[in-house]
Amino acid sequence: MSDFLLVDLSRLQFALTALYHFLFVPLTLGLSILIAMMETVYVMTRRTIWRDMTKFWGVLFGINFALGVATGITMEFQFGMNWAYYSHYVGDVFGAPLAIEGLMAFFLEATFVGLFFFGWDRLSPRAHMIVTWLMALGTNFSALWILIANGWMQNPVGSAFNPDTMRMEVTDFVAVIFNPVAQAKFVHTVSAGYVCAATFVLGVSAWYLLRGRHVQLAKRSFAIASAFGVASALSVIVLGDESGYALTDNQKMKLAAIEAMWETEPAPASFTAFGIPSQSDRQTHFAIHIPWVMGIIGTRSFDKQIAGIDELVAHAEVRIRNGMVAYDALEKVKADRNDTAARAAFDASSKDLGYALLLKRYLPDPRQASEQQIKDAAWSTVPYVPLLFFGFRLMVACGFALLALFAVSLWHTTRETEAPRWLFRAALIAMPLPWIAIEVGWFVAEFGRQPWIIDGVLPTFLATSDLGVSDLLLTIAGFTLVYGVLAVIEVRLMLAAIRKGPEVAKVIDDLRPNADPAMQPAE
Repeated sequence: MSDFLLVDLSRLQFALTALYHFLFVPLTLGLSILIAMMETVYVMTRRTIWRDMTKFWGVLFGINFALGVATGITMEFQFGMNWAYYSHYVGDVFGAPLAIEGLMAFFLEATFVGLFFFGWDRLSPRAHMIVTWLMALGTNFSALWILIANGWMQNPVGSAFNPDTMRMEVTDFVAVIFNPVAQAKFVHTVSAGYVCAATFVLGVSAWYLLRGRHVQLAKRSFAIASAFGVASALSVIVLGDESGYALTDNQKMKLAAIEAMWETEPAPASFTAFGIPSQSDRQTHFAIHIPWVMGIIGTRSFDKQIAGIDELVAHAEVRIRNGMVAYDALEKVKADRNDTAARAAFDASSKDLGYALLLKRYLPDPRQASEQQIKDAAWSTVPYVPLLFFGFRLMVACGFALLALFAVSLWHTTRETEAPRWLFRAALIAMPLPWIAIEVGWFVAEFGRQPWIIDGVLPTFLATSDLGVSDLLLTIAGFTLVYGVLAVIEVRLMLAAIRKGPEVAKVIDDLRPNADPAMQPAE
């Protein structure tokens, strides 16, 4: 019991830090692009209002960026501290994208963030605009490598288990980079970040317009956020569909759980618009189906089936039995490195070794598992369906609500009459929606992979460090306290900057060393 409590607490700690970190990342991704677009307009028109907008939203970007960096560093340390066996088992593969992210993307990002804030007086307008675009590129490039690493956890391509080192090793790094799951996750996540930034700019601009403050800045920000938001929200929906299509080939159990599809339906499968899934009954009560929709979305065809949970569990049982063969062969190789027959047997069944490791939840040696334990292990590959089912639909509902808000806002910005005040209030009320959708989406993506920390390779319950429960309780309490303080600081800084408005950029200018108003670039 204490071992599984250790696993649950380790997962809870990582979930808390990841969820907190992910409050800042999406806004950083999107706001960097919006700032670059605003500065581009300034360079093209030389109208100072666009420079003021760039500086003002840049201050809010900087506050958010600083908190994102601080919380991201904590997450990376947890791999070594809380997930030591995970780091040992797959570190040769997982560590490479993270190292590239740190050496290339983060250094690029951090360098140009500094130039963005301190280069206004030292660079020409055109050079500073290039710096801003490079900052935005570095920010998004950083997300690419992180999601390549995460995509490998979801779909471990380009790698194989080496029985001599007892670790996963890279066999094809190009396959790791161009992993279809990683690429789908990247474009979907980045687009969600753009929606988040557009909603943030839209909401803050609406607040100014409701109070009649900084009207020229707010009107232009509202207009650019509306247009950017429509494009981003449409991208999220289209690319989210592509992510679902990637699940059909690579994460079939996650897809079946999201749809609460217990039995395989004749092609094309229907989409469950509403229902109440029951894990104990293994069926969905009060289901409302829309014919053909899921089959068309999931397979891009009318004749291909989407496997249901029951069928996938039966397939998992076959893989567990084959994995037991791999486990037995591996034990023989460990005892005699020159046993060629055992190596041949392992090579033939090694792809299912991870499924045999699921049996370690029930007994130390998977080869001694009973029939019932094999069946239990097969059913353990099913994540908790109700949470995934409702979580996915909440995420989708938030996405379509934001698309409607952006569309109405964009329509009003093209008219000569003033937008109605109810629209500004709606923009304010909608500000939490992208964060809700993003956090729920992250939960669906990661929780839907369970019981695997590396899908099909390593069960989560085997991946932790040898820590005490008291250690984890203490660090969870510490993280909660520190992150709570950081959250208060973040919110207070953001609100103070928003209340001050564009003048906050002038305060930042005055704090710069050797600031000289005479060095401001000519209009």
